[in-house]
Amino acid sequence: MKKGLIITVIIIAVIAAFAGWCISSYNGLVGAEEQVDSQWAKVESQYQRRADLIPNLVNTVKGYASHENSTLENVVAARAKATQVTVDVNNLDEASLKKYQAAQGELSQALGKLLAITENYPDLKANQNFLELQAQLEGTENRITVARDRYNEIAKSYNVTVRRFPAAIVANIAGFDKKPYFQAEAEASKAPKVEF
Repeated sequence: MKKGLIITVIIIAVIAAFAGWCISSYNGLVGAEEQVDSQWAKVESQYQRRADLIPNLVNTVKGYASHENSTLENVVAARAKATQVTVDVNNLDEASLKKYQAAQGELSQALGKLLAITENYPDLKANQNFLELQAQLEGTENRITVARDRYNEIAKSYNVTVRRFPAAIVANIAGFDKKPYFQAEAEASKAPKVEF
């Protein structure tokens, strides 16, 4: 009788320890996934900040460079496209991230061309509104880079946790999948072509 009680206690202790480990692993994965989701929201916030600044920049440039309509129209069109492409954080996968990143890349190129035309307009370069908007956009681009880098760091930490044994067992059972990374675009190494 005593031997049976000891075995039962040992079995219960092992089951309790295993259940505790499973709960702890699951809760750790939930916390890590929430960090990834939170950082993704910060990335989107910075992209939205840039999109909000663009109409002011376009209107300021429009006053000085009215015959640069095609460049202005390209910026407006790229902004519209970039704000239409959204990614559901719960369904964040490689394909949706690439589509999102491509739309944002088109907007970056259009903005680069817009900012480059200022070389032909000395009055525009000296305009205080333009200078402030340009500084805001440069700051926003830096914030986007920082937010994307932080997202990649947190996604890496999460992905390591999801793939590392024995937490991978809980991750597979509970449906925790790897998160995609922001990657440099294929043409990121080439400077944008600006033609006047």
